[in-house]
Amino acid sequence: MASWIIQMTVMVLSVFTSSSQGKRDKEIYCSACKAIVDELNYSISQVDPKKTVNVGGFRLNPDGTMKDKKVPLARSETHLSELLDGVCSSMSDYALHVDPHSQHRGYMRFAPRSSGATGDFPDFKNFQFDGPEASNALKFACESVVEELEDEIISLFSQDTEHVHQELCNTASDYCKDSRHTNQEL
Repeated sequence: MASWIIQMTVMVLSVFTSSSQGKRDKEIYCSACKAIVDELNYSISQVDPKKTVNVGGFRLNPDGTMKDKKVPLARSETHLSELLDGVCSSMSDYALHVDPHSQHRGYMRFAPRSSGATGDFPDFKNFQFDGPEASNALKFACESVVEELEDEIISLFSQDTEHVHQELCNTASDYCKDSRHTNQEL
C-alpha cells in the first residue's frame, strides 16, 4: 500500500514538474542571441587593435626563459568575459520591430550608438514600444542565453569565427532554427 502511494506521488509530481516548465518564446530568444552577437561585435570593434595582452602560464622554463603569448586584447578571453558581464544592459536599446513587407517580428536596436553618426536613426514607424516589460523580457532572455552559452560565445569570438550569428544562434543553440529567423541581421 505504501509503495502504491509513493508511486502515485512521484507520478503526480512528475506531471506537474513537466507542465510547469515554461515554453521559451523563440522570437525573444532568437532576437536576444542576435543582439548579443551584434553588441559584442560592436564592442570588439571599438577596442584599439594594437592593444595586446599576455597569456600563458607565467612559469619559468628550466633554461630560465618564460613562455608567454601575446593575444589581441579585443579577442582575449578575459576581455570577452568582461564584455559578456555587461552585454545585457544594452537590451533597453532594443524594441519589437515588424517588417512591413514580410510581417516578420523581431527585436532590433532603435537607439543610436553613443559614438555613431547622427544619421543612423531607424524608421520608428515599424517599431512597437511596449514599455519596460518588453525590454525586461529581452534582458531576461539575454541573461539566459549568456548563462547557457557563455563558453560557446567566448570560443566563437576568440577565434574570430565568420558568421557568428549563424554559428551561435542556429548551430550551437536552436534559438533561430526556424527559417524565418535564419538570415535576419539586426
